[in-house]
Amino acid sequence: MRLARHGTAGAEQPLVQGPDGVWRDLRPVVADLTPATLPQVLSGVALDELPVVAAPGRFGTPVAGIGKVVCIGLNYRDHAAETGAQLPEEPIVFLKTSDTVVGPDDEVLIPRRSVKTDYEVELAVVIGRQARYLADEAAAAACVAGYSISNDVSEREFQLERGGQWDKGKNCETFNPLGPWLVTADEVADPQALGLRLWVNGQLRQDGSTQDMIFGVHHLIWYLSQFMVLQPGDVINTGTPAGVALGRAGQPYLQEGDIVELEIDGLGRQRQTIGQA
Repeated sequence: MRLARHGTAGAEQPLVQGPDGVWRDLRPVVADLTPATLPQVLSGVALDELPVVAAPGRFGTPVAGIGKVVCIGLNYRDHAAETGAQLPEEPIVFLKTSDTVVGPDDEVLIPRRSVKTDYEVELAVVIGRQARYLADEAAAAACVAGYSISNDVSEREFQLERGGQWDKGKNCETFNPLGPWLVTADEVADPQALGLRLWVNGQLRQDGSTQDMIFGVHHLIWYLSQFMVLQPGDVINTGTPAGVALGRAGQPYLQEGDIVELEIDGLGRQRQTIGQA
């Protein structure tokens, strides 16, 4: 299944799409797709009994009321190489606040006084059941609700040149477009075999594969569960491949008016216009 929410910001309505490719209204089953209702929807939906939605409008975030966004830094070998960093021995973990999350095609705002706003196409994992001190990666796999696309927008000066933790460069408003939908785990045969791509103004900047991850999806879920409790609806941004502005000398950072487009095999596509805060 694909799960999504469409409509104006703050008033989105839940949708489901089955193998026939038809979007259907989920409101007869749940009022919205939230951390509380996600497990119910994942347990099964009688698609034929739901009203057809012929032309969905704007897509919002696939899940409303996300609890936390857990991010993994330097998780692609080629990205670590382009930034001159050593491969980490354990996952590098940081958090984004849930209010950074916006719809997949919503405007992304360059912060005031920013000169180094960057892009990062990432595979996003949405948790479907509580993950707490998991025993192994098999147990972790059972906790995946599905997969989506995330743009882990980052301000590199704030992140790396202003002291303290990375959080200052990661938590600016609109810095986590997510969507356009959640593809349930059963529809993704191998999360470690997905191509990821990102364009700026039509120019291909990132072209990688989740095969290049240092720590795979199931390992990350297992690992994180040893340090925090992951709840349904939580999101894990699993890292970005090479091609970010930070890693390419002379490659420009984002500017007002730029168009950023992202896609991951089988998970859809995003398109954002860059504005100014």
